[in-house]
Amino acid sequence: AMAAKNEAENISMVLYPNTATQSGHELRLRQQYFLASASLQDIIADWLRRNDGQLEKFGDKNRFQLNDTHPAIAVPELMRLLIDVHGMPWGEAWATTQSCMAYTNHTLLPEALESWPVEMLERLLPRLMEIIYEINARFLDEVSMHWPGDNRRIRRMSLIEEGPAPRVRMAYLAIVGSFSVNGVAALHSRLLTGGLFRDFAELWPGKFNNKTNGVTQRRWLAACNRDLSALITEHIGDGWISDLEQLAGLRAHADDDGFRHRWRAAKQCSKDRLADRIKSATGIEVDSRMLFDVQVKRIHEYKRQLLNVLHVIHLYDRIRRGDGDELLPRMVLIGGKAAPGYAMAKSIIQCICHVAEVINADPAVRGRLQLVFYPDYNVTAMEAICPAADVSEQISTAGKEASGTGNMKFMMNGAVTIGTMDGANVEIREAVGDDQFFLFGLNVEEIPAVRASYDPAAIIEADPDLKRVIELLKSGHFNRREPGILDPVIAALHDPNEPWMTVADFRSFVDAQQRLEKAYRDRDGWTRMSILNTAASGRFSTDRTMREYNNDIWGLEPIGPL
Repeated sequence: AMAAKNEAENISMVLYPNTATQSGHELRLRQQYFLASASLQDIIADWLRRNDGQLEKFGDKNRFQLNDTHPAIAVPELMRLLIDVHGMPWGEAWATTQSCMAYTNHTLLPEALESWPVEMLERLLPRLMEIIYEINARFLDEVSMHWPGDNRRIRRMSLIEEGPAPRVRMAYLAIVGSFSVNGVAALHSRLLTGGLFRDFAELWPGKFNNKTNGVTQRRWLAACNRDLSALITEHIGDGWISDLEQLAGLRAHADDDGFRHRWRAAKQCSKDRLADRIKSATGIEVDSRMLFDVQVKRIHEYKRQLLNVLHVIHLYDRIRRGDGDELLPRMVLIGGKAAPGYAMAKSIIQCICHVAEVINADPAVRGRLQLVFYPDYNVTAMEAICPAADVSEQISTAGKEASGTGNMKFMMNGAVTIGTMDGANVEIREAVGDDQFFLFGLNVEEIPAVRASYDPAAIIEADPDLKRVIELLKSGHFNRREPGILDPVIAALHDPNEPWMTVADFRSFVDAQQRLEKAYRDRDGWTRMSILNTAASGRFSTDRTMREYNNDIWGLEPIGPL
């Protein structure tokens, strides 16, 4: 009995287990199947109870939004339930499935698109693998009819990736089994249909659409930033809590000296609270009068926490060389977690922590520069961080971030963005205006040409500032007690096949940071910029996002406020 109990509990004890091991890989598949199947069986049972045991209109009245590829196993599982359990013919079951399923893609990284070994599926879920084979055969018949004789395209579009160890492409399964496929930012959706899923978009152009992400202002402004919320409500009323577009009314107050003074005071209260929280979490005392420069998000090479660290080392080097008299006092806060099996992400965290330890202990930069890695970063911490940020670091490699939502939370709370033309940054810049956004870096059209002859060693050699930064890293200055621990990071920066363009964007990033510092020195001008960012954040509410999903995909009858 205990063995059965333990086996049952194992399936939900650790969600998203490390897939670096065979057992972890299998556990993740078991979890995905268990959660998808249990949900579908529960919904079907409830439908049958309420509809006299009939499934006729099930496809018309139910929608399943596949949030990335993790629940994509629901496509063959619904087919199994309809055919094997409820006796529905294949054609009717497939029509029902396709009318129910809609797929939201959240990544542009091909390696992040889930795929499962055919061998594993045949062993663990043999009936589902039979159904996948049949779905694929019928789908490839359609592809062949559309492009006769185009065998290369047929291989590209097959749900089964051929090779010595064939794999099921779960994103392709989700596309084929859904009536709607969407990205989560305008640029992301354009890159999906023009690149990653181009073949499918050419086959079914009407299936693809965009639904830019949003965040809820009720949590990410009204609840987590009470001081600023009270000031906003005092001046434009509380309608913005249910209709975020009403924040546009703040523009009329952006040039009011008294309003700007109170806006700064609200920001300072948030900075004071965050400083106390940092002291409690890390033991590090930060001066809340410093510029708060924040990057908090999942640790990944494409999100380029490493580029941020290179800039911090550059500032440190300038101060140590006596070239930093004009620099603003700055506290750089980085937070985030690495996936269990992602070794390079963990190396980046080690780099951040080692650099922070040296800088924060150096009396030559005390009161002028601090670097803090926030431990165990989570949503609760973000509720304290986003109201306090002066600067929002959204510096991912162009064309790699699907959307981002942290960028929206920071903007909503009056932080000013320094960022690339990536993900929802494009729409944030469009909403707030070029002058209220510090743009840098290569764009998606420029990167392929640079990558073709990318030589980071030559770029490092040609840029004296970057060269000094890299030499400091190589010298062991930041890791005297752990020689070699930063070698993976240093090697990655020199790798000509590195796809993240970190070295290529360094100079542009430094120049943008200098423009940002100049703007921050103008206290009223910066406050005005902060107000205008909040005022322009209305389109990034989840209320707008949900309306678009409902209008275009779900077809639910809206109800009034409760």
